[in-house]
Amino acid sequence: MAWFVFPVDNLLCKCLGISFTVCFTLLLVFIIVPAILGVSFGIRRLYMKTLLKIFEWATLRMERGAKEKNHQLYKPYSNGIIAKEPPSSLEQELQELRGSASSLGSEPEFEVADIFYFCRRGVESIVDDEVTKRFSAQELESWNLLTRSNYNFRHISLRLSVLWGLGILIRYGFLLPLRVTLAVTGIGLLLVLTTVLGFFPNGKLRTYLSEKVHLMCYRICVRALTAIITYHNRENKPKNGGICVANHTTPIDVIILANDGCYSMVGQVHGGLMGMVQRAMVKSSPHIWFERSEVKDRHLVAKRLSDHVADKTKQPILIFPEGTCINNTSVMMFKKGSFEIGCTVFPVAIKYDPRFGDAFWNSSKFGMVNYLLRMMSSWAVVCSVWYLPPMNREEGEDAVQFANRVKAAIATQGGLVDLLWDGGLKRAKVKEAFKEEQQKLYSKVLVGEQDDQSQDTLVEDEPLEQKEDESIPDSATNNEDTGN
Repeated sequence: MAWFVFPVDNLLCKCLGISFTVCFTLLLVFIIVPAILGVSFGIRRLYMKTLLKIFEWATLRMERGAKEKNHQLYKPYSNGIIAKEPPSSLEQELQELRGSASSLGSEPEFEVADIFYFCRRGVESIVDDEVTKRFSAQELESWNLLTRSNYNFRHISLRLSVLWGLGILIRYGFLLPLRVTLAVTGIGLLLVLTTVLGFFPNGKLRTYLSEKVHLMCYRICVRALTAIITYHNRENKPKNGGICVANHTTPIDVIILANDGCYSMVGQVHGGLMGMVQRAMVKSSPHIWFERSEVKDRHLVAKRLSDHVADKTKQPILIFPEGTCINNTSVMMFKKGSFEIGCTVFPVAIKYDPRFGDAFWNSSKFGMVNYLLRMMSSWAVVCSVWYLPPMNREEGEDAVQFANRVKAAIATQGGLVDLLWDGGLKRAKVKEAFKEEQQKLYSKVLVGEQDDQSQDTLVEDEPLEQKEDESIPDSATNNEDTGN
């Protein structure tokens, strides 16, 4: 019996050894080596085109099923509940409410009918406001074979159900283990190689090797997400001595941008795995990490940022001025801190394709590990990155105006909605300044412009968009989303 078992065990070990060797060789040849050399065989783009064909076929099957059953296929938009009229001035709307009998003459007075204007606006904001919808995932009209909770899934046929089951096997049985392996490889190499480079003396050799190591590790991590990235206008890539600012959808934004160039990160010191990565990175590259007690010290933070950009040999700083993740449909208020430094700003617009997977990180719903596992079990991460021309602060322009100008350029290029609201409303209450602004508008209608202007000359109001207690940095790893 022992003579019979031994050959079987030996054969099993040989088969496992051969399988491991083949898998490692394929991993090395098709993924790790191309990541080191910065080349691509086009496999991911072919994979993306194949997925698009499958999604189109699935959509056609659902449309055919809906037509045969005479059912509505696409879910109506929630804002259809309210028939919003074209925007008009507060004075015009109050005049319509008061009717023709009453008018806003030379001595306007308060009328009970004015209350209905504010009630209507309040109900509209509760039912369908333009802020909270930016903190939830986009609703897709077509099925991407990732979930069964879509409104349209009652029209799925047997073929689509089989295809959905096959997709689960591919994503969780093949793609997820492969991507986890690549992620561990990329992070492991980053920890080891940056630690080794920390023993090298400061100089051109260390800087050169550090850039190559970071690019290689980030490219491996990009492949761990099967990310297909299209970079536009590379002649406008951020340069040393400047600050790169971009809209923020996910912690993956850092990897997406670092895949095409090296940046200095700014953020708060963390513990655990994140802390290990931070300590290893700073040994080989001039990143800026702050202790928790230093984050609120505006002058200290501004000085360290200014000192960094003043050194033209150091890499550009990467900052996400929104300070929180938005669902890639809009750009919300940019914190003014990074625009007070007085250096060249390099705007970057990032737009994700939600058909292959929702890149938005809803940190109130998913933890970091859970989110990364969801991303690694999705089909792919497909996005476009636009490098915009560098921008400088104009004469007579304050930091808030400069931030809004940069934000508008990013929103226009990325096809995003430009909003003035603070992304901090995800967890915080509306600031009193916003309420006071509405009160001032109504006051102007009642007491007139002249009295209001006389008061403005006595007390200079702080800009509505920014508050002096806002802290810097507002960047890659300092906000509460990417810091968990």
